[in-house]
Amino acid sequence: MFKGLFEKTKPETNALTTLDKLNETLEMLEKKENLLLKKAAAEVEKAKEYAKGRNKRVAIQCLKRKKLYEQQIEQLGNFQLRVHDQMILLEGAKATTDTVDALRTGAAAMKAMQKATNIDDVDKTMDEINEQTENMKQIQEALSNPVGAAADFDEDELEAELEELEGAELEEQLLQPATTTAAPVQVPAGRQPARPVPQKRTAEEDELAALQAEMAL
Repeated sequence: MFKGLFEKTKPETNALTTLDKLNETLEMLEKKENLLLKKAAAEVEKAKEYAKGRNKRVAIQCLKRKKLYEQQIEQLGNFQLRVHDQMILLEGAKATTDTVDALRTGAAAMKAMQKATNIDDVDKTMDEINEQTENMKQIQEALSNPVGAAADFDEDELEAELEELEGAELEEQLLQPATTTAAPVQVPAGRQPARPVPQKRTAEEDELAALQAEMAL
């Protein structure tokens, strides 16, 4: 039972717990180092006082204790370096584990989506879409075809009738005489034109002129 519980423990939880423990250890080592630094400084001050009182033996004892404190301080510094090194390695391992877990989760999600989306289902769906599109085209073509009386009209006859209309309109335009509009003549003030301005011909006169021209041909 307990073995199963330990196996289910997440590596991330273990890593975080270990990092917390290392941080606590680092803080403890720093506090001890600061305390030893204060003690070493105090021994130096004592040695100075005893040296002033010409108590050389006691002053040397103070310096010996200062040396012992410095050795412990150096040792604590090495411990802190080891703890820092361990924290850096553990944080790097945790980042690697998190990355692998994220990739594994992405791969599992992709696999699940591929399983849910089968290639046969995709092909079937595309066939249905194409079939519906073709049906819609046929419906639109059926709606656009003429029905009733309009469906009985012959397209060739209608085109021939249109050509006759166009030919008749062109012939009518050719039979009409060309008329030119003369530009108005500027007459100075106080003068009368030398000859009267011709009046515009009527429609009957135009028809007569056209008939005469045709007969002349």
